[in-house]
Amino acid sequence: MDKTSIKTILDDHDAQPKKRFGQNFLVDRNAIENMAKAAGLGPKDVVLEIGPGLGSLTKEIAKTAKKVIAVEFDRRMVKVLEDTLHLENVEIIEADILKFDETGLPSPYKVVANLPFYLSAPAIRKFLESKNPPQDLTLIVQKEVAQRIAAKPGQMSILAVATQFYATPQIIRVISRNCFWPVPNVDSAILRLTPKINRPEKQFSDLFFMIVKAGFSQPRKQLINNFSKKLTRADGPGREGLELWLKESEIDPARRAETLSIEEWINLAKAYSIKS
Repeated sequence: MDKTSIKTILDDHDAQPKKRFGQNFLVDRNAIENMAKAAGLGPKDVVLEIGPGLGSLTKEIAKTAKKVIAVEFDRRMVKVLEDTLHLENVEIIEADILKFDETGLPSPYKVVANLPFYLSAPAIRKFLESKNPPQDLTLIVQKEVAQRIAAKPGQMSILAVATQFYATPQIIRVISRNCFWPVPNVDSAILRLTPKINRPEKQFSDLFFMIVKAGFSQPRKQLINNFSKKLTRADGPGREGLELWLKESEIDPARRAETLSIEEWINLAKAYSIKS
């Protein structure tokens, strides 16, 4: 579907892309095919597509998948899809993906999406923390977001730690901003997230993220200073105890949060639970 076709369809339905929904439609044929290929779909796969928009990517993944469940928030786009997308293996649902109940989906299922910036982090978190997580997620996100998620120790952020705690990220390829209409201000990337098989229990996850948030509370400061302010309590370890906790975990108290690997954060949480 090229730009001219898109504009014609939108005009016919008295609709235009809404900036507040982050609607930048994927129009480049090669990019659409590369995205579908990156999802690695087979004839037995059930796919949840987030924000199908005008259905360009939907049509491509429906060629291979057993079923595509396309969840669209914008009622105008739902109407366009109902009028133009007549495929037996595609189900269109009007819903807010953040309120959508994925626990009823058949397992396994896969997620495919061209995500707007505002939806990237909450949507990723929702599905990685779900009681019925997908087999994998193949997403188009802003290039900078993909790089932050796939960061290595030295450039870690809370977003990177939170994502890599649950899944292994892989940047498949960069997509030029010119592959979208309207043309966004930045390039995007295809990001593949593969959830880890052994999911941590909620009690440990809560402890893990409490420690991570404390460590990143002031990212440019040393870990010991952040932990002393955020983790010290009357019935818990003081600064000396926290220093010992770090050193016994083979972590220099003077390090910054961005330098720690996922394994080091996990080891810290395990050691903290034993001491608490």
